[in-house]
Amino acid sequence: MRLQTKLGLFNGLSKLLLVVLGALLIPPVVQQVAVAHTDQRLQEKKQEVLDLIARDGLATFLREEHNETYADYNILKQEYITLTPLLANDKTPPTERIFEEPRQVGKAVEDFRILSYVAPPGAGRAEAARRYRLEIGSSLGTVELLTDTLRSLALWVLVAGAALTVFVDAAFAHYLLRPLRELISRKLRGIRQPGEFSFARLDTDTTDFRHLDDSLSALMRQLQASFEKEREFMSNVSHELLTPTSILQSRFENMLQDPTLPETHAQQIVESQRTLYRLRNTVRTLLLIANIENDQYLRDASVSLRQTVADVAEELDDRRQQREITLHVDLSPDYVVPQANATLLHTLLRNLLSNALKYNHEGGQVRVLGRPRPEGGYQLRVEDDGPGIAPDDVPLLFDRFRRFHATGPKSPEGYGLGLPIAQTIAQFHKAVLRAESELGKGTAFVVEFAG
Repeated sequence: MRLQTKLGLFNGLSKLLLVVLGALLIPPVVQQVAVAHTDQRLQEKKQEVLDLIARDGLATFLREEHNETYADYNILKQEYITLTPLLANDKTPPTERIFEEPRQVGKAVEDFRILSYVAPPGAGRAEAARRYRLEIGSSLGTVELLTDTLRSLALWVLVAGAALTVFVDAAFAHYLLRPLRELISRKLRGIRQPGEFSFARLDTDTTDFRHLDDSLSALMRQLQASFEKEREFMSNVSHELLTPTSILQSRFENMLQDPTLPETHAQQIVESQRTLYRLRNTVRTLLLIANIENDQYLRDASVSLRQTVADVAEELDDRRQQREITLHVDLSPDYVVPQANATLLHTLLRNLLSNALKYNHEGGQVRVLGRPRPEGGYQLRVEDDGPGIAPDDVPLLFDRFRRFHATGPKSPEGYGLGLPIAQTIAQFHKAVLRAESELGKGTAFVVEFAG
């Protein structure tokens, strides 16, 4: 998963968690805020009533001859104010409290949040000795309406804020990681060797990305220098070894023509010739790899894979018949490799088919299948019914000079330079060569040509 996707998922999940926590915490908090707001309004109304009593006197609100309670309700019965005169012998201490209680309003009973205030002695003007009880009530329906409004507003603000921050974070992460995307797509993707790496500096002011770019460039320069030294060394050594091996081969041939040479000595010379022959083939293989990697071959031809497979099959037909192996070729349709080298492609397919015949059982099958790739290009598979390769050995198949035993009791030989040559030729043609194998079910070498 890409780094930007992980950052986006983290931001999204963190905002979702924030919204969930908000949905759990906001209702009780809003409830407390609404109640506190209602209590504050009750206190403000109480103070306004007390100011009116102090200014106009208690008699303005009460009719003393009847000693009646003064009551005032708004039109929707959502709020009320009552003033109740207390008897002279009423010793109720001055109090103020807020509570919730049902009250009958007209013919209906409503739940109210009520502020009850008992005036201390001396409250008012001329009615210094007159005491009263003041009640101011606010319908709990109004409180619930305020609570629902605040809760909905808070939740919508939270959700909108979370969504906005998700988009802002995603946009900022996209902008912030732009140098990293450029580094991957422009410099690292598709790189098969250090020489293909772009050493142009990234256009970024982020110190970490700048340091990463500089470190990669320095590493690629070191690798490129090491590769160049290895190629030069391999090429020089191969050239230097070909001459003495040819001289030794000629001398051995001259010695074998001596009629006085004892037979035991002749057998030893023949064995030495075989060893020298293997050495000369190894040297030529190394020289071939060095020449390919040094771009000493041209890719100026269009090569038909079907025709090349047919030529290789004809060349290896004797070996195939000796082991009674069936060859099945199905390239539907044919694929013409543009800008290719016919000799190198022939060598590539010859090495793959040769391995398929060599590491197969008597009477087995070898299949060469070619199909277009859905994403473009062409895929060529060379499959056998051999004993397969151990999973730990599959990644090592294309390593030069890596020797290990092939799977199966009748395959004691290791894999030599044939597969590394095939890998080098595939890379020379900008193709990908990989191996698929399962013990007891055979091996497939897959060549994927770019479209």
